[in-house]
Amino acid sequence: MKKRMLFLAITSVAGLLLAADSTPKDDALAAAKKLGDSASYSWKTTVAVPDSARFKPGPTDGKTEKGGFTDVKMTFGDNTMEIVTKGDKAVFMNQDGEWQTPAEAENDQGFGRFISRMVRDFKAPAAQAEELANGAKELKKDGDVISGDLTEDAAKSLMSFRRRGGNGPEISNPKGSVKFWTKDGVLSKYEFSVKGSMDFNGNTVDMDRTTTVEIKDVGSTKVEVPDAAKKKIS
Repeated sequence: MKKRMLFLAITSVAGLLLAADSTPKDDALAAAKKLGDSASYSWKTTVAVPDSARFKPGPTDGKTEKGGFTDVKMTFGDNTMEIVTKGDKAVFMNQDGEWQTPAEAENDQGFGRFISRMVRDFKAPAAQAEELANGAKELKKDGDVISGDLTEDAAKSLMSFRRRGGNGPEISNPKGSVKFWTKDGVLSKYEFSVKGSMDFNGNTVDMDRTTTVEIKDVGSTKVEVPDAAKKKIS
């Protein structure tokens, strides 16, 4: 009995010491990992931009199952685009209602090429949150909220995209911040903001956007994927 009590006491002390040694960044990374390790989850992404912005993304709804399919529906004005991924494979529905791989769309002009880049760069929330936490200068914790500024390189990465065989537009004065919300140690929401200027063929475009991702139905989400997408991605 005494040995058991001693063991419990040592275990409790060790747990307290480990908790004391953890940093806010450790907590954010652990919360993202717990989300990624869950059987499934859903999310909703919204992007806020200034009223003057020419491009105003609509909401994105996604579902993912660990080791299975991820299904994402994005809206752009009156248009909806669907992406399905599994492992390192991905397909998306083009404007003609056909499922297409990023490689097949790479030589397309306009919409196809733009979407293929988005599909290649896509990360589910658990992976994106981990990347954001690692891209923070320093994170601070207040209750279940963890927040801080992003490094210049992290902010720049979130604002840029690459052309095949070359670099993307030049970005000046990139700045960013990130905030994580957790519930019972699991990521429940995160938000990141980026600002800066981008050079498009000699024209300077100011960028300012805030992306909010809300997580829901952790462990109970069911992903249903169109048969045509399954066939294309297999």
